[in-house]
Amino acid sequence: MNIVLYRLKKRKYNKPMTTYQHRHERGEISGSLIAIIGLIILVLAAGSAAIWAYINYTEQKTDVDGKISLAVAQAKDSQATIDEAKFAEQIKQPNQQFVGPDDYGRLTFDYPKTWSVYVATDVTQGGTYLAYLNPITVPPVIANQQFALHVTIEQKDYDQVVQSYQPLVQTGKLRTSATSANGNNGTRLDGNFTTNIRGSAVIYKIRDKTAIIQTDADTFQPDFENVIKTINFNQ
Repeated sequence: MNIVLYRLKKRKYNKPMTTYQHRHERGEISGSLIAIIGLIILVLAAGSAAIWAYINYTEQKTDVDGKISLAVAQAKDSQATIDEAKFAEQIKQPNQQFVGPDDYGRLTFDYPKTWSVYVATDVTQGGTYLAYLNPITVPPVIANQQFALHVTIEQKDYDQVVQSYQPLVQTGKLRTSATSANGNNGTRLDGNFTTNIRGSAVIYKIRDKTAIIQTDADTFQPDFENVIKTINFNQ
């Protein structure tokens, strides 16, 4: 009797799994698989986001580094330009003094020591006095040649010389204004004297003569302004 009951119990507990149990286990497997796939997707998404963030950071860093390098280079260039300008001004010092003929009022002014002077005429017998000044060397005296400075002292009346520029003033090519140096009054002209000559000039009456001090290019304008401040002559 006991053996029969044991066998019946053994059959009860060793019955094959029902269809429901198979479905339940397949459901658990499917759920786990979905969870794993979801986790993989999340990991891949996180990895992609990290890669994108790194690339974006690298690009921005490169852009910032490039801007910094450009700013540093520009600052160095600016400083180099400033240093060159300072050096160019320093080597002009101390100034030298230009001295015109005594018979022509002994016109004087200071000019950079790096400039050369060429006196083109001998006025021991009278006539128009001409002198040319230019950095390092004076170029040939030809038509439309630009000079840092040139000096003309004519045996003409002051009003006559000033009047000779009126056609250019009336057409607007030249602007006229008053000027003075060491108590001497004169006329200043600025603008286009010819097609190739653009600059400034000051005109002064010296006794029975008229002096014209002129620069032919805007490049020499700062030097010209310094020169005309030191103009002096005998009346």
